[in-house]
Amino acid sequence: MTGAAGGIGAAAVRSLAERGYRVYATVRADDAVSQALAEIQNVRLVTMDVTDPASVAAAADTVRQQTPALHAVVNNAGVIVQGPLELVPPQELRRQFEVNTFGPAYVTQAFLPLIRAGKGRIVNVSAPTARVPMPFFAPISASKAALEALTTALRLELEAWNVPISVIEPGSTQTRIFDKAGAAAKVARQHADPQRVRLYSDHLARIDKTQAGMRQDPVQPVAEAIVDAVTARTPKRRYVVGGARAIGVLLKLPTGLRERLVMSSLGLRGAVAGR
Repeated sequence: MTGAAGGIGAAAVRSLAERGYRVYATVRADDAVSQALAEIQNVRLVTMDVTDPASVAAAADTVRQQTPALHAVVNNAGVIVQGPLELVPPQELRRQFEVNTFGPAYVTQAFLPLIRAGKGRIVNVSAPTARVPMPFFAPISASKAALEALTTALRLELEAWNVPISVIEPGSTQTRIFDKAGAAAKVARQHADPQRVRLYSDHLARIDKTQAGMRQDPVQPVAEAIVDAVTARTPKRRYVVGGARAIGVLLKLPTGLRERLVMSSLGLRGAVAGR
């Protein structure tokens, strides 16, 4: 389980461990959250940075020394980079894809021999923006869309070995990831060209207001979806949880209408260009 120290990851680790599964919970650092996980019966901590192929390979070796096979790999680690694409720093755009897209690819490559040996499966945590991209969330939308493309292609590549691959699609959840994303976006704007920032002043104010009033779902239903994908005899290709279910409705609408509804949902209809 990658991203085990996050809200969804920690809840899923606990749920799986309570069902008797030995969980290899990967974390980037040995902190208080990690230590709390380490105290749970059936949980083994493994240090790993999903953006570093060498770190991922070392983690795979560590796990291989403890078990010859795995029942599942859950690619849960993720970050959100938001804001006008024009103002997103290159390093932040790179970080978005390194964690959300390259990370799951590195992890899958390194752990696939253990999955194949265990006749196991892969579970990738995505986002609704993979299927309905959102303005001012272009980086997260693109990185998760790329992850879903990788998932579909890999499912077909591994068909001969009968390796199921599931996507978990949660809506907005009660985790720190959104606060971190907002804080990082504000820092990026502080270092951007003020004139360019002013161009988006009305849009940014509206986005901030919408996010402040956004309902967030509890993490446990997402954790339960991960557990189902890990334990089901025949896992689904996609598990849609909470507010993400609205995406299915939007996808059935004509493109123009869908885009107008997206803009309205974010409070952006009628937003004016700054000067």
